[in-house]
Amino acid sequence: MSPVEIACDESGSEGENLVGGETDVFAHAGVRLTPEDARGCVQEIRARIGSPAEEYKANHLLRGKHRAVLEWLLDPAGPLAGRGHVHLTDKTFFAVRAAVTLLAEDGTDAMARTLHRAGPAAFGPDRWAYFLAAFTSVLRLKPRRGVTTSPEEFFALAGELAGAGEAGEIMTQLSRGAERVAAYRARLASDPGLVPVLDPLVPAVIHTVRHFSADGTPVALVHDEQLALTGERVLQLKVTLGHRLAGVRFVDSRSDARVQVADFLAGVARRIASDALNGRGDPRLTGLLESFVDKDSVWNGLSS
Repeated sequence: MSPVEIACDESGSEGENLVGGETDVFAHAGVRLTPEDARGCVQEIRARIGSPAEEYKANHLLRGKHRAVLEWLLDPAGPLAGRGHVHLTDKTFFAVRAAVTLLAEDGTDAMARTLHRAGPAAFGPDRWAYFLAAFTSVLRLKPRRGVTTSPEEFFALAGELAGAGEAGEIMTQLSRGAERVAAYRARLASDPGLVPVLDPLVPAVIHTVRHFSADGTPVALVHDEQLALTGERVLQLKVTLGHRLAGVRFVDSRSDARVQVADFLAGVARRIASDALNGRGDPRLTGLLESFVDKDSVWNGLSS
């Protein structure tokens, strides 16, 4: 069976910098469009917006005066209906889930959701934010910015937060994960193909491929240039996905209209999701976006 090409792009990528960064949501989009359909979509967006800009980005669509164009793009009868897909990542929840999965002996998503919900009130917003920053620091061999914490300092902090209540009891389990962190850091140092547990890009790509290959058709990705998708990680993707992934090709988004459309979808999805996450969601836009969102996104739901 011949593979189908899926064009991809992302928005909100800051690598493993999950907390304290510029964005709180990561969005990865894929579209199944022919080059001709994609060029037609881009031309229609340009005609409807009427901006003289040489390159259009998602922020053009997100301006209030272009609301009708954005609704047209996401509409169930619009150009992406049944042909677009978005995987969303709430970066804070992603970090909490990584902490529970890696540090607790029997960590579950339910445990992560409980800690994500109860942590700020149980420990105080500032202490909770510091704990998450310390966790993301300790899992990186060369932290680039923000809190820099040694494993010893991190587990001392986790021990201080351990105690009674839902969050305190979960923290007690996390405080016992020193050996698991040491083993993870050793693997990270020795295996260049290892996907960091704090990187949301590779899991999102995996879900994108699984979505578009659900009928058995293999997928060939045409992805915007992305330094995080190293040769080693692409090989690991092929191992993980098997026959579902036929290949990965990187292009400059300006040279492929399909990737430009994926860029539009990722960018507007990130903004809509971020607004919903922060209590200022637009019911109309969140409702339109939900039809594109992967059910296994690292997310509590746009309408929750």
